[in-house]
Amino acid sequence: MAGFYQDLSQNGGTIRTRELREPRAYYGINKEIKAGNVIRIKNGVYILPEELATAMIDVERIIPGGVVCMYSAWDYYGLTTQIPNGFYIAIEKHRKVTVPEEFGIVLCYWEKKYYTAGVEEAEIANHKVKIFCIEKSVCDAVKFRNKIGTEVAVEILRNYLKRKDRNISLLMDYAKQMKVLSTMRLYLEMGLNQ
Repeated sequence: MAGFYQDLSQNGGTIRTRELREPRAYYGINKEIKAGNVIRIKNGVYILPEELATAMIDVERIIPGGVVCMYSAWDYYGLTTQIPNGFYIAIEKHRKVTVPEEFGIVLCYWEKKYYTAGVEEAEIANHKVKIFCIEKSVCDAVKFRNKIGTEVAVEILRNYLKRKDRNISLLMDYAKQMKVLSTMRLYLEMGLNQ
């Protein structure tokens, strides 16, 4: 089992069965699960218990193709004081996904045109994850302002406008794609005048 733990640590605390270098290690996994040394996330995916407490999960292993979004993205970019109550992950609207309860994953089902726009890669807590870029994330706040609350959307936009690396042109491009251009213009007028 030493090889199994080495494989786990080299993969950031999570591993798929097919990634095991020692094929015989698979047979010892059930013993380690019963002992509480390893947790089965779903069939073929395992994690060390201490990894459950980290700031990010290995999204690609748990939800292949998932993109960090909403509160998790806003928190990553430092745009809100709201603390995420789970890991917000966007997936395509009609996709069927089963997620383990241990992680507190909140799935957001989005239309393909919104799900594929503005995706980039970031390293968070030693995990490479797909995440929406900051401008797309700000547009998400405006688009979902009725769900999250107008105050939260305004806070996110104000914090974005304070950044030196803001890109208003790109923000407006995403606002147009997401059909919130007129609302974004109104918010920008309010935000820039204060």
